[in-house]
Amino acid sequence: MDKLLYGVAYYDEYMPYDRLHTDIQMMKDAGINVVRIAESTWSTLEPQNGVFDFTHIDRVLNAMNDAGIKVIVGTPTYAVPTWMVKLHPDVLAITPQGQNKYGPRQNMDITNPSYLFYAERVIRTLMDHVKDHPSVIGYQADNETKHYNTSGPNVQHMFFKYMKEKFDNLEEINDKFGLDYWSNRINTWEDFPNVDATINASLSSEFAKFQRKLVTDFLAWQVSIINEYKQPGQFVTHNFDFEWRGSSFGIQSNVDHFAAAKAFDIAGVDIYHPTQDELTGCEISFCGDIARSMKQSNYLVLETEAQAFANWVPYPGQFKLQAFSHLASGANMVSYWHWHSLHNAIETYWKGLLSHDFEPNPTYNEAKIIGKEFERLGSKLIHLQKKNQVAILFSNEALTALNSFRSFAGGLDYNDVCRLMYDVLYKMNIGCDFVDPTCTNLENYTMLVVPSLYAASDSLLNRLNQFVEHGGHIVYAFRSGFSDENVKVRSSHQPGIIGDACGVYYSQFVTAKNVTLKSKAFDILPGKNGLSTWIELLIPNTAKVLAQYDHPYWGEYAAITENQYGKGLAIYMGCLPSDNVMEKVLEYAVKKAGLWGNDQEIAFPLIMKSGVNQEGKVIRYYFNYSMNISSFQYPYSEGLDLLTDAKVHSDELLELEPWGIKIIEEQ
Repeated sequence: MDKLLYGVAYYDEYMPYDRLHTDIQMMKDAGINVVRIAESTWSTLEPQNGVFDFTHIDRVLNAMNDAGIKVIVGTPTYAVPTWMVKLHPDVLAITPQGQNKYGPRQNMDITNPSYLFYAERVIRTLMDHVKDHPSVIGYQADNETKHYNTSGPNVQHMFFKYMKEKFDNLEEINDKFGLDYWSNRINTWEDFPNVDATINASLSSEFAKFQRKLVTDFLAWQVSIINEYKQPGQFVTHNFDFEWRGSSFGIQSNVDHFAAAKAFDIAGVDIYHPTQDELTGCEISFCGDIARSMKQSNYLVLETEAQAFANWVPYPGQFKLQAFSHLASGANMVSYWHWHSLHNAIETYWKGLLSHDFEPNPTYNEAKIIGKEFERLGSKLIHLQKKNQVAILFSNEALTALNSFRSFAGGLDYNDVCRLMYDVLYKMNIGCDFVDPTCTNLENYTMLVVPSLYAASDSLLNRLNQFVEHGGHIVYAFRSGFSDENVKVRSSHQPGIIGDACGVYYSQFVTAKNVTLKSKAFDILPGKNGLSTWIELLIPNTAKVLAQYDHPYWGEYAAITENQYGKGLAIYMGCLPSDNVMEKVLEYAVKKAGLWGNDQEIAFPLIMKSGVNQEGKVIRYYFNYSMNISSFQYPYSEGLDLLTDAKVHSDELLELEPWGIKIIEEQ
C-alpha cells in the first residue's frame, strides 16, 4: 500500500438505472481511488443453486480498471439467498428465542454444514473469477461477522465437545463453576444440558467465550480459502464492528477482535458516530485505537458515514474533520457506506455520499476537497506510527461476566465504565493503545487504565501486581479482581489479589443512592460529585485515601485510594463517579506517572494527535471539535502546516476555525 485509500462501497446491482460511467467520473472528481464491491449480493452472483452470474462484478471491475480505481472484493456470505433457505431451512440459526425467519441479513448459523458448503463454493468460484483482475487489490472476508446468538442443537453439541476437551472431568467443572447450586450439578457427560437458559454465570460466560471462538474460527476458515487464490500484493481484511448504541460505542461482546484479527493481513473496521452538535471525535478515536491495537499496525476504515441519518448530515467542515481524524489514529483508508442513497429496502434512509437524486451536494463537494488533500499529502500521512505510553486493559471475559449481573447493579454495563475512562483520557489528549489479557508486553507501557476487570485469572492479576511493583502505574475501576476466570467469586477480601498492590480491601458494597464524594486530593465542583450504581466500602491497609463518601454512615469509608507498591503506584476507585470526577482522578494519575506534558495543556474541544510518518518526521494533528473559533500556543519546534504550506514557529499562537484542522510536520 503506497498511497492513502479514499473509497466508497459501490453496488451496481442496487442502481435504479445504468449510470456506471457517470458514477465513475464523479468518483474521480472526488478523488475516490478504491471501491468495495460484492459482499452484499450473493443472490445476484448466484441466483440459483450452482448457477453463477458475474455480469455486475465484471462490468464494475472492468470499468474501474479503465478509470484507474482499485477494487476490494468482499465475500457475499453474510446474507444468504432465498434458494438456499428453501433447500435447507436449517441454515437459519436457532437462538434462545427460536429459529430465525428469512429476511434480515446475518440470520444464518455460521456452523451449519449446508451453509458452509455453499459459502465455500461461492467464495472459491468468486475468487477464481476475480483473483487475476488487475483492479483487485484485496479482499474482505464476510461482513461485520458475529455469532448471531446461534445456539441450536448442533452448537450445543459443539460446546459439549469443547468442554470435554478443555476440562479434565465433570468434577472439575462442577467445582469451578459452582454447579451444585439449584441442582445444576452435572454427574455424567450424557446429562450435559442445553445451556440457553442457564442461571449460572460461569457456564453462560464460558458459552459466550465459545461463541466468540466460533467467529474466530469461521473468519480464519474464510481467510484460509481466500489465501489459496490471492495474488502477491493483494491483502485480506475484515470490517469489524463495535457494540452498537445508535452509533459505534464500545467493545464488541460477540467477537474477540484480537483473536479474530490474527488471520488477516490488515485489520479493518466500520466506525459510525454522532455528528452535528454531538460530534466529539471520541468514537472515531476509540474505535480507531482498538483497530490499530488489533495487529499493532495501521488499519483500514472500510465503512464510515457520509450523510447517514437526518441528524448526522455533517455541518460544513465536519466531513473533512472526520476524515483526517481517522488518519490521525493510524488509518490508511477512509471509505464511506456507501456511494449513493438507496431507493428501497430497510436502509433507504441511511444516506450515502450522494443523495437519492445522484446530484452533487455539500457533503460530496467537501469529499472532493478531502480527496485532493489525500492525494497531495498521502506520502506524508500514510503509515503513521504511534507509540503510546498509556494502554486500556480491556477484557471480553470481564465484559460478559460483569454484564451477567446487570440486574443486581442498577444496570451497570462494562462499556459504560470503559467509555467513561477512555473518553476522559481522549479529551485530555492522552494517546491510548488497547491491550487484552493475552498481551505479552505490558512492560512497554508506563500506565494501564483498567475498566471493571470483574473476571480475571490469578496469573493475570499477579502480572498486574508485578507491573506496579516494577514501576508501572495502574488505575483500576471498581469491581476489578472480584472473580476468577471462571466467574467464581474469590473467597478472600476483595479486590482479591490486586488488593496487595492497591493496599486496600472491602467486604461490603451498597447502592449509591444519596451518596456523593468529598475529597482533599483534588477539587470536586459542587453538583459534579454524584455517584451512580453502587459503591464499595473501602478500608485502607497501606493506601492513601484520595476521596471519601459524603454520607452519614458510609462517610467513614474510602472511595478512591492510591498506594505505593514497590516502584509503582496503584489507584483504585471503589465507585463509578461523574465524568468530572473521573477527569480529576485520571489527571492526577497521569501527573503521578510523569506523563503530563505540552499536549495536556490544551483540552477538548481542541484535540491533538501525533505520530511519526514514513519519512521519520513527527506529524501533529490539531482538531477543533466545536463551532467556535479556538486558539492555542504551539509548543514544539518549527514546523510546516501541510494544509496551507505556512511555516509554524515555536510558541506561535495558532487559530483554528470552527471544525478546523491543522496538520503540522516538524522540520
